[in-house]
Amino acid sequence: MRLLVGILIFAVSCLLLGCPGTNDPSAVEISPVNMQADSLMGMLNVDAVDAFAVLGTDDAKARANEHPKMNVTFDYSFSLGRHEVTCGEFNALMTPSFGVALPCENGDLPAVDVTYYDAVLFANARSKAENFDTAYTYIRAVFDAQNHCTNLDGFAFHPEAKAYRLPTEAEWVLVAGQTWNVGNGWTAENSDYKLHPVCNLAPDGEFCDMAGNAMEWVNDWLGNFGDTSVANFVGAPDGGSLGQRIVKGGSFRNEASSITLYGRGDIYTVTSSTRADYVGFRIAFGAIPSATWMGKDGKVSGSRIVPIASSSVMHSVAGAYRAKLAFRNDLTGNLAYIDYSNAVLSVVEITDTINVYHPEISPNGMRVAFCTGLEGTPGKSSLYVRDLNADGTNLVRLDVESAAIPRWRVLENGDTVIVYVSSADNNKDSAIFNTTSTWQVPFANGTFGVPQKLFDGAYHGGISDDNTLAVTGARLLRARIADANALTTGSAIDVVWYNGEQACNAALAKDGSKRTLFLDFGGKTGREFVGADYGTHERLLIVDSTGTLIQSVAAPAGYSFDHTEWAGATLVVATLTNMNGAHQKVVLINLVESGIVELVEGEELWHPSLWTLQNAQTVGLDLAPDSAGFYYNEKGGEGAIILRYKMELLWKYRDTANLVVLGSSRPLGGVNPLLLSNEFFGLNLANVPNMVFVSDYLATHYIFPHVKNLKYLVVSLDIDLWFHEERSEYNFFFQEYREYPGYIYDENHDFWINGIPEKMVEMTENSMGLDHYALRFRDTRGFNIQDCASWEEKPAIEYDSTWKSTQPSTYYASFNHLKNILMMAENNGVYVIGIVFPQSPAYRNTGAFGRYGLRRSEVPALLQELQDLTKEYPHFVFMDENKMGEHDYPDEFAQNRDHLCASGAVQLTARLDSVLKTLK
Repeated sequence: MRLLVGILIFAVSCLLLGCPGTNDPSAVEISPVNMQADSLMGMLNVDAVDAFAVLGTDDAKARANEHPKMNVTFDYSFSLGRHEVTCGEFNALMTPSFGVALPCENGDLPAVDVTYYDAVLFANARSKAENFDTAYTYIRAVFDAQNHCTNLDGFAFHPEAKAYRLPTEAEWVLVAGQTWNVGNGWTAENSDYKLHPVCNLAPDGEFCDMAGNAMEWVNDWLGNFGDTSVANFVGAPDGGSLGQRIVKGGSFRNEASSITLYGRGDIYTVTSSTRADYVGFRIAFGAIPSATWMGKDGKVSGSRIVPIASSSVMHSVAGAYRAKLAFRNDLTGNLAYIDYSNAVLSVVEITDTINVYHPEISPNGMRVAFCTGLEGTPGKSSLYVRDLNADGTNLVRLDVESAAIPRWRVLENGDTVIVYVSSADNNKDSAIFNTTSTWQVPFANGTFGVPQKLFDGAYHGGISDDNTLAVTGARLLRARIADANALTTGSAIDVVWYNGEQACNAALAKDGSKRTLFLDFGGKTGREFVGADYGTHERLLIVDSTGTLIQSVAAPAGYSFDHTEWAGATLVVATLTNMNGAHQKVVLINLVESGIVELVEGEELWHPSLWTLQNAQTVGLDLAPDSAGFYYNEKGGEGAIILRYKMELLWKYRDTANLVVLGSSRPLGGVNPLLLSNEFFGLNLANVPNMVFVSDYLATHYIFPHVKNLKYLVVSLDIDLWFHEERSEYNFFFQEYREYPGYIYDENHDFWINGIPEKMVEMTENSMGLDHYALRFRDTRGFNIQDCASWEEKPAIEYDSTWKSTQPSTYYASFNHLKNILMMAENNGVYVIGIVFPQSPAYRNTGAFGRYGLRRSEVPALLQELQDLTKEYPHFVFMDENKMGEHDYPDEFAQNRDHLCASGAVQLTARLDSVLKTLK
């Protein structure tokens, strides 16, 4: 009771007077709540009914995803862990369940270095241990070499479950804001740059360590805020193109001044597979009734569409990494799609006023055709084509009176056409059916050609490649049959198949087999073929070119099929409807095994169209399609995805480039190869996280052997980062690279020392990736365009500045890898330009050289040691652009404490260009 009264008094005082010791103005915008002991071990109960909190800030200097302020309200109660899950608690559940064992110096330290999925699995494990339902479902868990979970195929969060889970961002802020005071947490000022046992700085019985000690995962995907009020907010419906997650509260590495209640991320991109030695989590418990999500369009929804099958699952069942699924969201009438070439899947909805039915993706996967009429329904319909991207660009309409149910075809002469019908009405009445017609119209360069009538009758189920068969099914399964290429002549005959029984959703296979799939209404003919009774649409039926039944596949128990379409020679895409008729899932049916794979789930998902680019179309027999050029998958974090596109650039420009940039995030956004003089064709292959071993590995196995015209190599000299050991997570090529088969494939083929195979570039371009990074790096040749802000006035020092004195071997390990690069360069007649990149001038006011320390007093000798390498290696040029903080890169050239922005890159690249010209 004393705790409750104290919290209420403090909260009211905050509301009236402001909270003492806080550096976050949004902390006062939180209603006081009743918090008391809970029957669940280690938890406190939070009575949040009628409570409110403000997420975000109006501070203009905050990140874009941290503003504007958004009010959230609650109409439920929940429980929250008093402290972060400890290392001992984590191992007690996870080691027997999943074989994950964190190294524990002290069992009371927060469990850190865990992925979001590790935290999810812990929550599920505790739910099961205490006989509760689970809040998270998935099909398959994927683990890395250290047994950390890096992906959950089919992952879905169920807010309605009464179970253990991670707290939502709103819940976390509501609780943390009750007593928010960063000065009372373990931060860079008092932590000695290490974790501390939980609750050392908090009174007994209160929540502790919400500011500082370990940064904490929360449940939500990272999305945007809106200037609105949202009830029972659970975040964004998905992670967007990056799959970003939210971490809260800062850590022992952060200065108190940098930790805010509204902060949502780390210095680097945070995804579900990210882990760091300063990120842990606490758990919540309880159902969230009437949960709401906010999409990137700012619209609030009580439902979302969830991808179930991952990109890897799609490849395993469809044989393609390049795949797209388009469908109608019947709740909105909009076109939605999923691009499976992205390792992080999100449902993109093209929001406009056009009512979309029967979408079909073009043969090249770049566009989608659709109509405004529904199969079996009378009335006029319009036909549209648009680009299959988030904006649905280049929308064009066919200027005819009525056009319905489009189907793409590629003719023998290579022309692409769209076949459509004049009416989508049902075909039961022959007289009415004969007044309809089937047409085709060329489509090229984003425009329609002149429509051409093919024949009478609305045969919208497809036309065979040899023009001998057309089908349709909307009440009756009709076929138009002719001799070779005679469908459009008077010799073709129109017949009714399936004994005239009711049928629908007919579609003709596109593999030349002339099979037709369709659905029926549990008719006599189907029951006799199957040998059992079944209900409407509970069987997928297939007939051959004569209309004879040859195969049947049953729908899962409790469901029926709808909207069936071919997705390959042995694959059919369809929706599943439940007993109430709701189209809840899109599935892929394997006709060989009669297996069904769930792709997407939602409330009303209609008319799926699945496009795949088969590897057989792009790969010769000399490359393994599951390995060659495959440098990324769902396990990967930001470091892996950046290197995936750098490898693509390497293979694409290996015969053109004469300059390559290697190093960390500092040259990544600090050297723009497009700004170099014409005689220098550069590639920026810098990556994060980086250490010199990574640059050495790339130079040894890829750069020197394959960039045949290489004359110049630019390397960042990030000496404050040289505290990392080679056997660390910062060394991508120590262990992590083995998660991505492309690198192992290269290694097993001696890194293609005798020349890369012909299709390597194409394979790499078509391998799994993320569109966001493709757009970021392809056109810039690897340069990362960064917004400008300023050097930080009080820049954080994120590592003990005395590290070189205690671990000099790690510094000189990096130093020796640099020397190895210089030796290779000398042997190949290549100049190496080593650059010390500028950092915040304010480090002059500290005892540290830069962001990761080094005592300023010892740095001049280290810089001189680097300078002296120019005597040993004549092709080495030393550029110190930092000058111990006395540089001439003003605030407007900086992105943050140790990175240049795009404007700063202009100056640095110009200076590099001048140096390069002296070397010719």
